[in-house]
Amino acid sequence: QVQLVESGGGLVQAGGSLRLSCAASGSIFVINSMGWYRQAPGKQRELVAVITLSSTNYADSVKGRFTLSRGNAKNTVYLQMNSLKPEDTAVYYCNLSQLSRLYWGHGTQVVVSS
Repeated sequence: QVQLVESGGGLVQAGGSLRLSCAASGSIFVINSMGWYRQAPGKQRELVAVITLSSTNYADSVKGRFTLSRGNAKNTVYLQMNSLKPEDTAVYYCNLSQLSRLYWGHGTQVVVSS
């Protein structure tokens, strides 16, 4: 089993920054991808950013503002979120793909006030 622990959410004013962290533990073998999704009230969960074996991909809505990186321990990822907008308000979920299985964290709330 794989556990994902997220941290770093909170309340910030528009234009501000937050950094989310996600650490994976448990039965880690080969991580195919790791990253973040988000779900705003009344909306479907959507991809924010993900690191795969060959690339880092971002949603168009966050390109140029968010940066996804891996820690020295490859089972950790960080999402640096700059120039935050009210529309970035959502619960952010860490996601990991391994051996054709998907794992999710419990989510961390991000609220951006105008």
